[in-house]
Amino acid sequence: MSGDTFARMLALALSSAVALIFLRAVYHKLSEFTEFTGFVTDYRLLPETLVHPASVALVVAEAAVVLGTFAPGGQPVAMTLGAGLFLLYAVGIGINVARGRTTIECGCGGAPQAVGPALLWRNGILAAAALAAAALPSGGLPVASSVAALATGLLLWVAFLLADLLLSNASLARRSL
Repeated sequence: MSGDTFARMLALALSSAVALIFLRAVYHKLSEFTEFTGFVTDYRLLPETLVHPASVALVVAEAAVVLGTFAPGGQPVAMTLGAGLFLLYAVGIGINVARGRTTIECGCGGAPQAVGPALLWRNGILAAAALAAAALPSGGLPVASSVAALATGLLLWVAFLLADLLLSNASLARRSL
């Protein structure tokens, strides 16, 4: 396998994992939109009048990451947008951690977890993965290589889900102490 083929496979694996993370987030936000706007409100970063439009904009941006990932030629732009969203969320979390507000729900989707340094690390790692996927060459893979890369992306997503559950359990354990 050539280095170029490996780079294209890595780009597809990373971008498909990131797309699955955002697909899950979009589903969570749309299925519980009122709850999601409550999470946005809890961050206390926006005036009340901007919470609803900002919440809609976040869902649209996350959906654009998912759709753009698999659009012809869209993967680099989608991954750059995804990295930007991960960093935006990290800034919001970081501001609240700095304020000492570590009991608010992150609103990430999935199991409940309070904001904290672990989520800052998680979002930094996810942003780096998305940026790597944006920087690597994409497309032009044989079917077998594409299937292997997509399976790897699925495994990376499952690893993310497991790590997310561990973070959630740790957050719940801290609250109960």
